[in-house]
Amino acid sequence: MSTLLVKNVHVLVTMDDQRREVEDGGLFARDGFIEKVDLTSRLPQTADEIFDLKDHIVLPGLVNTHHHFYQTLTRVVPAAQDANLFNWLKTLYPIWARMTPEDIFISTQTALAELALSGCTTASDHLYLFPNGARLDDEIEAAQQLGLRLHASRGSMSLGESKGGLPPDSVVDDEDTILKDSQRLIEKYHDPKAGAMVRIVLAPCSPFSVTGELMRQSAALARQYDVQLHTHLAETQDEQIFCQEKFGYRPFGYMQSLDWVGNDVWFAHSVYINDQEIKAYAETGCGVAHCPSSNMRLASGIAPIHKFLQHGVKVGLGVDGSASNDSSHMLEETRRAMLLARVRAGMEGASQSGSEAILIMSARQTLELATRGGAAVLGRDDIGSLEAGKCADFIAINLKRLDYAGALHDPVAALVFCSPQKVDYSVVHGRTIIKKGELLTLDIQHQVERHNKAAARLLEP
Repeated sequence: MSTLLVKNVHVLVTMDDQRREVEDGGLFARDGFIEKVDLTSRLPQTADEIFDLKDHIVLPGLVNTHHHFYQTLTRVVPAAQDANLFNWLKTLYPIWARMTPEDIFISTQTALAELALSGCTTASDHLYLFPNGARLDDEIEAAQQLGLRLHASRGSMSLGESKGGLPPDSVVDDEDTILKDSQRLIEKYHDPKAGAMVRIVLAPCSPFSVTGELMRQSAALARQYDVQLHTHLAETQDEQIFCQEKFGYRPFGYMQSLDWVGNDVWFAHSVYINDQEIKAYAETGCGVAHCPSSNMRLASGIAPIHKFLQHGVKVGLGVDGSASNDSSHMLEETRRAMLLARVRAGMEGASQSGSEAILIMSARQTLELATRGGAAVLGRDDIGSLEAGKCADFIAINLKRLDYAGALHDPVAALVFCSPQKVDYSVVHGRTIIKKGELLTLDIQHQVERHNKAAARLLEP
């Protein structure tokens, strides 16, 4: 048994049901689970590991609900820098087809290192192409070495160009193979228990890259094993046109026709969703992974996040693939979510009368999306807040830095309004991953060299 004590925290943000912000507080944990959150004076004073965080702010580890780790290998590819989604994909598919199992491993560790240093303790990744013998196992092994919680999505593409899909036939797989491998992964890795470090998700890539039959069979398999379902949906206007022309439905209507709705489903993006569909999301329990940076980068649009929240839809944040964001910084994504929501509010408010309030998303609301919201989207009731019974997943940031000078009258808001920083401490299930700003589970310089070498090989003519 191991114990952990955090004490003397300047402000501890619990994100519990009361949204407490405890000054001079801390927490006590045993074997990866929190036993008590309170004022420092009311906590046990001894433990196997003690963190004295006098000038720090502590909050729950951030939860990333959508990513493509492998895309760290193809950041800022010149031919894809100024493309919209469909053209961006067509440019990058042939490059991704050259990846090896080692590339998957290397890119996973790069993405997770970035995420960890920016405050993430739980990440969901969507790996949907498996060239040259690559497997989801490569990603899971890399994550286990680095120490973050992982929801590993067994993605898939089966609808190639020859069958009317978007991806080239060289990167799609046989549907029987996809389903057999999905079952194998669930049986080998999925852990349904509280505190699980690995969970498996079934995630056919998108309406334009898989068949309806694969969607149906994936849903049936997921529900047989009680695992979650995930896919891209309603990201662009091109997708909306594709679905209406090929299937006779808007994207969400197509999902409804395939039984792809429910508390076990979450969709990435959901930009082009109307009011009636938002109500259906809420009624059926579907969640949303909001990816503001990617939506801006690919000129996709602005998701109606305020409306989702007003109707009680579960919303979390996702940094998305590092070739449509070119970063994996969770605090940066949190800041952009707040700012982009304000842009949409201003655009909608411009047509309202002066007496009608424009909805402005606050820093605390956005932090809630990055913590509690993400946990809800991933179906986790053991993370997302700091309270008794939850996992000991937390991050700490030193407030005595130039970037926060003049902002300490509200340090919680400063995390979002001010320039996003790297964390000084990160603990996942009681294990210290980052200490005094240093990632303990990976040699960063060696990783950068390996990653750059792999990326250069993929881009060779």
